[in-house]
Order: sequence, then C-alpha cells, then structure tokens
Amino acid sequence: MEISDPEIDQLLYQVKNRYGYDFTNYSQASIKRRVIRFCEIHRIENYFDLKHHLINDHILFTDFVLQVTVNITEMFRDPSFFKSVKENLFPHLATYPHCKIWHAGCSTGEEAYSMAIMLEESNLMKTTIYATDINSEVLMQAREGTYSMKLMKDYTSNYIKSGGNNSFSDYYTAHYNMAIINAGLKKNIVFSQHNLVSDGSFNEFNFIVCRNVLIYFNKDLQERVLNLFYESLVPLGYLGLGSKETLQFSSLRDKFEVIDKKEKIYRRIE
Repeated sequence: MEISDPEIDQLLYQVKNRYGYDFTNYSQASIKRRVIRFCEIHRIENYFDLKHHLINDHILFTDFVLQVTVNITEMFRDPSFFKSVKENLFPHLATYPHCKIWHAGCSTGEEAYSMAIMLEESNLMKTTIYATDINSEVLMQAREGTYSMKLMKDYTSNYIKSGGNNSFSDYYTAHYNMAIINAGLKKNIVFSQHNLVSDGSFNEFNFIVCRNVLIYFNKDLQERVLNLFYESLVPLGYLGLGSKETLQFSSLRDKFEVIDKKEKIYRRIE
C-alpha cells in the first residue's frame, strides 16, 4: 500500500479530532512506516478504507495506537546506563528523605522494574517510581509484571552487566513458561497513563528517565517535551535520555550539566 505525506497528515488530524490522540508532531518518516505496517497486518488496501475503519472502529483504533507507538524495551536495557545511574546518581539520591523517579514512556514496564531492583539493592527503597505511557494496553501488561521465560537468559546477562549484586532469579517466580515479577518490587511503582504530547507536569521529580522516545518526535515536539521534563525536575534533579538522544541542540542545553556524556545523563543546574 502507498500513502502520501498529505494523506498521513490528514489521517492524523482526523484521529486527533475523533479520539484526542495527537500524533501530528511525530516524525513523519517513522509514523508513515508504522501506518503502512498497520495496513499490511490488517489487510487494508487503500487510504480511504484505512480512514473509514479507524474513525468508525474503536477496537481497531486501539490496535492502531499499539502499532504506532513504540514499545521496544527489556530488563536492564543498555546495562551501562543502569550501571552509571547506580554509580553516579544513587549516592546523591541517597541524601534525600524520599525520592521520586519518573519513567516516561515505560512501555510494558521492564525498565521500571529494573530500576526498582537497583534501588532495593542500594537500600534506596524510600523511592516512588511513577511509570507512565500513552498506551493503556501496554500499561496493563506492566502492572501484571509477567514476562516470557524465554527472555530471562538475556535479562540475566543484562542484570549482571549492570552491576547487579544478587541472583536475578531472586526477583521473579517461574510459572510454567512465564516469569512473574515479585510483588515486593511493585509496591513502590505507580503505573498510570500520561501523554507526553498533551499532558502537563504532575509532580516534582529527582530523576526523570525517558529513553528512546524523543527520537520518534519532530524537533518542535522534542523541545516541548524537554521543557516539560525541565519544569518537572527539582533543582539538581537528573535526566536520563536514550543513546541516540541529546540536549546538545536544545535551547535548554545551558540549563543542564553533563553527568555522563556516553550514557546521556544530565543534571538540572537552575
């Protein structure tokens, strides 16, 4: 199926008007690929059928959101990032009586649970993790904390590389072919729906993690979201971005200092 850029624009504006989901400032090339992939999966052969089905079929639209939003994640994804957080941020966070961490774009929850494991091992359980995502479907899985046992070998390797102190298997229970995250790790995590495009700040945080999300936004939306993060951080609060993301070209770059250039970890200085 072929779809033109003006047709993509028109479709996204109609989706915004019908459902309130605003994808109009996502990267054009990225969202176009995902729309075409969505049509292939559902065997939609032309733009007019796509528009008709999306506007009139709420169940189909739910899958559209799932396909268009990016949900690639894993436990201790990029282990060197988690190791740097543990070494460079945790000693400072330990000086607070209570800490608040925001995982923005948490997807199915693996990285939020990874952070909870690190906090427990560092005796920093006086911390609340707010894990948010635009997609209600992936948040349901995140709250359940149930993942395929097939993934545990790679997750164990990531955990070891991140500097884990214990056995990774201590943090989940095997049940047939699934791994169930221990209930103790869930007690300090609040999973909730939040749209980075349209929703505002909802708290003040000591650390905000938003990795590999901004790359799917255009420059204007990236700047808007970075301003949201800046406003949501306490003075001297930390921001962690993805490996292909940076503050270098943002108007906010002088309001942050670099803590770890390689791992894209910054601290608010104003």
